[in-house]
Amino acid sequence: MRKELMTLACVLAAAGSAAQNADEFRNPPAAYRPVPLWFWNNTPIERTEAAEQFRTFTQRDGYGGCAILPFGGHFAPEYLSDEYFALYGEIVREAREAGLVLSLYDEYGFPSGSMGAINGDGTPRFMQRHPEATIKRLDKFEYPLAAGTECDIELPRDGRLMALVAMDSLTREVRPLSGRISGGRIRWTPPQGAWKLLCFMCVKDGDPNVDYLDPDAVQLFVEDTHQRYYDRFPEAFGEVITETFCDEPTLYRAQGRIWTERFNERFEAAHGFSPEALYPALWYDTGPGTAAARNYLFGFRARLYAEGFMKTIHDWAAAHGIRSTGHQDQEEVLNPVSVAGDLMLCGKYMDVPGIDKIGGDRPAELFYKVVSSSAANWDKRLVMSETFGAMGNIPVRELYTIAMEQYTKGINQLIPHAVWYNDADVTFLPELSYRNPLYNEALPAFNRFLARLNYLLQPEGRTVADIAMLYPIETLQAGHYLDGPEGYYAGGVKLPGTDYIRVAAMLSDTLARDFTYLHPEVLARCPAGRGMLHLDNKVNHQHYRVLILPGVKCISPECLRTVERFRRAGGRVIFTTALPETSTRFEVPATQVAARVQEMLTARKTPALFLPEPDTESLRKALEADFIPDVSVSGAPGLRYIHRICGGRHIYYFANIDTETAEAGILLRDAVKLRSFDPHTGDNAPFAAEVSAQGTRLQLTLPGARSLFLVSE
Repeated sequence: MRKELMTLACVLAAAGSAAQNADEFRNPPAAYRPVPLWFWNNTPIERTEAAEQFRTFTQRDGYGGCAILPFGGHFAPEYLSDEYFALYGEIVREAREAGLVLSLYDEYGFPSGSMGAINGDGTPRFMQRHPEATIKRLDKFEYPLAAGTECDIELPRDGRLMALVAMDSLTREVRPLSGRISGGRIRWTPPQGAWKLLCFMCVKDGDPNVDYLDPDAVQLFVEDTHQRYYDRFPEAFGEVITETFCDEPTLYRAQGRIWTERFNERFEAAHGFSPEALYPALWYDTGPGTAAARNYLFGFRARLYAEGFMKTIHDWAAAHGIRSTGHQDQEEVLNPVSVAGDLMLCGKYMDVPGIDKIGGDRPAELFYKVVSSSAANWDKRLVMSETFGAMGNIPVRELYTIAMEQYTKGINQLIPHAVWYNDADVTFLPELSYRNPLYNEALPAFNRFLARLNYLLQPEGRTVADIAMLYPIETLQAGHYLDGPEGYYAGGVKLPGTDYIRVAAMLSDTLARDFTYLHPEVLARCPAGRGMLHLDNKVNHQHYRVLILPGVKCISPECLRTVERFRRAGGRVIFTTALPETSTRFEVPATQVAARVQEMLTARKTPALFLPEPDTESLRKALEADFIPDVSVSGAPGLRYIHRICGGRHIYYFANIDTETAEAGILLRDAVKLRSFDPHTGDNAPFAAEVSAQGTRLQLTLPGARSLFLVSE
């Protein structure tokens, strides 16, 4: 990592932008080459063969290193044994001699957290070592009560009691009763009403993975995995081993009810009150305070997940001179509450937020912007995508179009999935190495293409976007409940009016207008003035003229104040599909939220707009304003773009992901003299454009599956 950062620093210092060095663009240094997953799959690994494969796929295919992924029940040597580390050390030596890097994959198989129990050899190593540090589950027990009749109920003994409440199903009144427990029994006489007793227990689930919500448990996992690599190869960290990679941790395990025994005490320490009375809202509508209760509970669980797992690993990585990266499972779910908690918040605690683009009905392309926006929100330089797994032997052309769409949506580090040690037993095609005849000749050119994209889009800088969109996690939490009809793997609850992905697709893919999701935590602190909303980051600072609230029914008081402040400053506010009607806080009644929204909609000066049924045309009209968009594109529906400013230079990346040639008229708001850099060939040349006080007008012709950089001189 130190070598990579030094390279970047030198490039930026010498040129103000990587684009100045035409020779390095044509043949990028090894630090910019893609680093694939290398499956040591389901067979004994032989040292000489492994070293030969590594040399060949890095030299011939043009990879910049690898992440070694032990996989399958027949893998040998024993995971984390002396023999395993001797073999791993051979690849460390090969990488050091070649000036390449390794990513420390943290698991045997996946998902991260069991040390081989899943997609490995079935041995629950972590559970065997630390049985009390594995996943816990929240269970609910219900007991009907008769009004006026004393109940005498023995409570469950397995697990830890989180809450004991009585709830009236008619009035939805909730009464905490944990203080009335004696000898493991509850005696209580309910008043008139339709009362039931609800007992919530945190129990061991039997899942072999680490308790993701508990940083102490995760620290044990780190010591048993990451630390063992450091103990063997301390000199390699920061030079050869540059990052650690976590793979598919998730909240959907334990039937989507992952919990942790210290939830209540940590909640009370954070919020100053006990959550006991809120627990029924995890399953039921508890009246006007339901949205707030769910935001408190699901929001806190998401925070525990992000801080417990992602932050613990990040902190260890930082202390050992490397980066942390990885991705969640099921990032493609519209409602992330039961799978990732809060997908954007996960990225806050990773050096390189990530996503995976794999086969099946998993449209990750719709969520690239969520992850890249997470990086933008918290000022991260790199955004990762693990790509191509389980897609089969797709055409070479598709390798390019998938990559191009990713890079126009903020991804700038593609991790190819995968190279396979045993190419006769490939579980998830494709096999992306010289041994696959389909890609044998194409891979060197493709990997040079990726390296050129990395070379121009990885340096420190900022992304330019006129439009901000609130990430509606508060609304999603407000509408979520456990054991929903969709099943925990698919998100549990399908929420009507969830349109943020549809609106995003209209912006990026139809209207050619870039945008950034803002997390509520971030929007709440954004200053506004003179018609602009500012993301005040140190490096990736952005300035928005439009704020969209997509299907937002629930909003925090802090975010609502920011929206009001932005509108009063002359900014354009657009609500789509639904209007805010509830708050994340009990003290703010729904009537107050509705009144403040109506005030914005009926204001005489710069009123907010509401699109109850947003479509491309209504959104286009709503975006029409008295300012020139940063980039205007006409005549090419398949064209995608991103605009970054690095070292004072404008970098525009245009990509045609269609099959037909794109003939586009483009207006850039900035008046700049341009030079083209072709990532497919490495060539560069002056680019003809009309520069005036109104900006830069140009015509761009791009064949299908081709892309081009335009860089200010």
